[in-house]
Amino acid sequence: MRKKITIVGVGHVGATTAQLAAYKELGDVVLIDIIEGVPQGKGLDLQESAPLELFDSNIMGTNDYKDTANSDIVVITAGVPRKPGMSREDLLNTNVKIVKSVTEQLAKYSPNAFVIVVSNPLDAMCYVAMKVGNFPRHRIIGLSGVLDSARMRSFISMELNVSMDDVHAMVMGLHGDSMVPLPRYSTVSGISITELMSREKIEKIIERTKNGGGEIVNLLKTGSAYYAPGSAIVQMIESILKDKKRVLPCAAYLDGEYGMKGVFMGVPLKLGIKGIDEIIQLKLTDNEMASLHKSAEEGKKTISQIKL
Repeated sequence: MRKKITIVGVGHVGATTAQLAAYKELGDVVLIDIIEGVPQGKGLDLQESAPLELFDSNIMGTNDYKDTANSDIVVITAGVPRKPGMSREDLLNTNVKIVKSVTEQLAKYSPNAFVIVVSNPLDAMCYVAMKVGNFPRHRIIGLSGVLDSARMRSFISMELNVSMDDVHAMVMGLHGDSMVPLPRYSTVSGISITELMSREKIEKIIERTKNGGGEIVNLLKTGSAYYAPGSAIVQMIESILKDKKRVLPCAAYLDGEYGMKGVFMGVPLKLGIKGIDEIIQLKLTDNEMASLHKSAEEGKKTISQIKL
């Protein structure tokens, strides 16, 4: 039997995720949204691409959470998107209500699902989904470092004019302005970028990575990124459903790891069929650890503002 993937919210991110998941035949896909006709229309459109892309996944659009029952993975993209000049924190109150409502329905119909949270502010929305849905921490993760690292990898490749295949990057911390890119753990064919470019160029790449989402928002004017986020989400889905045990930086609930508790943070995880198989604890310098703890304090501050 094919796996069942539910995507909540069929804006650009949700629709792109559905498209890539279907093309990779990761499972049947259910698109759900509050707007009548939109998930049905996008679902039908995607289904009609099957003879051209040669996939056998079934695509369904709905407004009824009953149709999401027994999902293996649910992806929460629902929420108000960022607008130019808007910080992720500005989204907090509105998106808490949305994610709370969505999670209540998902927990009712798919209590054993793996949950991937995409809604912003990302790390705070992960906390809302975990608390409201009562999901164990190994089954709830947030899109953070996979996307942020992809952006950093792109900038490194562009700067050094080398193949994307050979570039890896590590970004930890919150998904936002206080993320912690780690040049020491960012490599080209195993060679740290600290050996390949100047400190000044590395700092520019770090800053561009931190502002990666905002840069696209400012260019688009009326929306935010969706191609790279969609690809990042699907990489996470694939690692779980295929038990690939990829080591990917994702937002996870920490309970003592890196000396932190009670907060979702981007950290390297081993992702497999059990969800989070392992949280990998890197050896960090004092400065790197200080930056990570500073990021965690911002996360805790945001969580303290949440009223459930």
